[in-house]
Amino acid sequence: MRLMINVAPPPSCALRLLPLPSSFPANWPRSPSGAAGMDSNSTGSFFNLAQSFSVSDVIVIGAYFLLNVAVGIWSSCRVSRNTLNGYFLAGRDMAWWPIGASLFASSEGSGLFIGLAGTGAAGGIAVAGFEWNATYVLLALAWVFVPVYVTSGIVTMPEYLGRRFGGERIRMYLSALSLMLSVFTKISTDLYSGALFIQVCLGWNLYLSTVLMLVVTALYTIAGGLAAVIYTDTLQTFIMIIGAIILTITAFNKIGGYNNLEGIYLKAIPSQIIPNATCHLPRADAMHLFRDPVAGDLPWPGMTLGLTILATWYWCTDQVIVQRSLSAKNLSHAKGASILASYLKMLPMIFIILPGMISRALYPDSVGCVDPEVCKMVCGAEVGCSNIAFPKLVIELMPSGLRGLMIAVMMAALMSSLTSIFNSSSTLFTIDIWRKYRRRASEKELLLVGRIVTVILVIISVVWIPILQSANSGQLYVYIQSVTSYLAPPVTSIFVLAVFWRRTNEMGAFWGLMVGLVVGLTRMIIEFAYPPPRCGVYDPRPSVLRNVHYLHFAIILCLLTGVVVVVISLLTDPPTEEQVKNLTWWTLKPDKPDPEIPLQKVSTLQDHTDQRTDDDTAPEHHGKCSRGAGFCSPRENRPTTPPLCSIATTRETPFWSRFCCANAILLMCVNIFLYAYFA
Repeated sequence: MRLMINVAPPPSCALRLLPLPSSFPANWPRSPSGAAGMDSNSTGSFFNLAQSFSVSDVIVIGAYFLLNVAVGIWSSCRVSRNTLNGYFLAGRDMAWWPIGASLFASSEGSGLFIGLAGTGAAGGIAVAGFEWNATYVLLALAWVFVPVYVTSGIVTMPEYLGRRFGGERIRMYLSALSLMLSVFTKISTDLYSGALFIQVCLGWNLYLSTVLMLVVTALYTIAGGLAAVIYTDTLQTFIMIIGAIILTITAFNKIGGYNNLEGIYLKAIPSQIIPNATCHLPRADAMHLFRDPVAGDLPWPGMTLGLTILATWYWCTDQVIVQRSLSAKNLSHAKGASILASYLKMLPMIFIILPGMISRALYPDSVGCVDPEVCKMVCGAEVGCSNIAFPKLVIELMPSGLRGLMIAVMMAALMSSLTSIFNSSSTLFTIDIWRKYRRRASEKELLLVGRIVTVILVIISVVWIPILQSANSGQLYVYIQSVTSYLAPPVTSIFVLAVFWRRTNEMGAFWGLMVGLVVGLTRMIIEFAYPPPRCGVYDPRPSVLRNVHYLHFAIILCLLTGVVVVVISLLTDPPTEEQVKNLTWWTLKPDKPDPEIPLQKVSTLQDHTDQRTDDDTAPEHHGKCSRGAGFCSPRENRPTTPPLCSIATTRETPFWSRFCCANAILLMCVNIFLYAYFA
């Protein structure tokens, strides 16, 4: 997961720069070097570090931008950008390695770099569970969900639910929910975190740095479609890994190796503390993945069951992720992509979380501050400064040139995430919303709409900047966590039941989603009304907030939704055989994919009538494409341009099928070993 990783609220230093006073309070304790309230090797102000940025760093960043644009142009020329199939699904001809790299890069936005390192600094390695848990849901995506999606011939996730249940209300609800989550959580998170890092390190104006990156990403996203996004994500992955390896090696050399990490981390106590409080002390279980099931900051039941529910939503039902897997040449390439992405998801533990812990150990007075006045002076936020852990380490330890490389790494993380969101959101709007009201829209019109939606998202992103500047930064991440925790579990429940239980019908699915939405929103409103108190302050929140962790609540909400769906589905008419054909795990026919998708699966009876009367000239079928799917027109049925609704086969070469299965087993063994070693 990428939105649920930050336990400690982030600072607002990227958005509200506050100059340090010329003198510190007289009652501040002095460090051995004599600097009041600051680390001995600090330059005196976190924000003054931007002045050390050199010409060589600028050259490295400029080279990165040029290389990124070159890759975007090259990849745009590889696939036809003037067809729906080429623009939204990269021609369904992508290999496993760029898809796997894109899956990794799409999830590793700048918010994750800042959030993982900050949470590692605040609480230790337990947050690695958010990354390692992805192994199992990524394998479920390739082995379970993708075969269902491929044989059903869908392009978007709301489209699948529309075909599975019939009608339009579930499809429209999920489309609207996905777009809102993209605009108000994913984009805002990445912009905030990217602005924090780049403004601090470069000293650039917030608007200048953000608009520059948005323009570059929008250019090749609009021009090249999914193919350009996937190939540039591959470049971003390479840059992120190289930069993170260099930073990690430098950080471990600074502390004398991994064996010294636990000892110096447990001693990272700030000089200015809050009396009669323990929030300044590093967690005693910092080096353990599994925490207390009740009192732990990340309790192990929530990190196993609750996190799996959220991860299933993100990796198996979110448009950003699934769209990449659907662009694969065949099912073996989709499986290989999931395996590669799973291996890459094991790296953030070493390259992001542990460096975050090292940053707190080296700079406890700034990264580990707890006193509101101190934190306000250090990073401009009263709630804590743990999220400056990663940029603090970069500025302090990296020499000229390599510092520019790390800036490029953060830009890569931000840009890869934004391009993925832009492309997938434009796909959602074009296929699920625009086509509902413009059923006879030509292919040229749909491509134009997809590009215009990307431009609109860029404009919204820019308009969102002043809102971020004035927002309480601590509440921003609480808001993001709340939205994902309280809205995602019902969607997970619906998709799992739709795929695995044939008896699930539209009535049960709809009311299950509505009940889940009401319960989730109720909890979210209560949480907004009672924000968590600062260190040393009495917690007046209701027991439902104090005693029920959001990961535990995700389990409750998912089960509640499932119960409602099951009960209502059993009390109402079951779906017909035609309605579940090739749309559930138990009704797949991988060797004989069904060429026809009945009209009643994608629209209401009225839509069915309108479609047949408005398009009498449409051909009966073209290869594997159904007129009822609503994507084909005579002009689109050219032999050289496969229609968007072309249904790929799930058949695999026996050798590559066994090879992928063997690698999946090896991957799970490695994952289990890591869990056992750090548990």
